[in-house]
Amino acid sequence: MALERRAVPTRSCVSCRTSREKRELLRVVRMPDGAVRYDATGRANGRGAYVCRDEACITGAAGPGGLGRALEATIPAGLADELLTAARGGGTDGTK
Repeated sequence: MALERRAVPTRSCVSCRTSREKRELLRVVRMPDGAVRYDATGRANGRGAYVCRDEACITGAAGPGGLGRALEATIPAGLADELLTAARGGGTDGTK
C-alpha cells in the first residue's frame, strides 16, 4: 500500500506576496491579549502573519501597511530587529 504524501502548507509573505513553504517564513503573531511578537515555534495562539527571511522583506513588512495591516495592530519598535536576528540564525527561541 502506497503512502499518500501530505500537502506542504504554504503561506504568503506580507511584504513581497511570494508564496513559500510555511517553515521557510518567519511568523509574527497578535496574541489574544493584543500583544504582537515573533513566534519562533509557529504554533502560538493568535492571528498570524508571515514574512520572508530576507532583510528587505522584513524592513518593508515592519513599515506602514505590512504586518500592522495584516495583524490589525501596532507593531512594536524592536520587532524588526528581532526578526532580522532570527533570519540570520540567532535568537530563534522567541525571547529577547
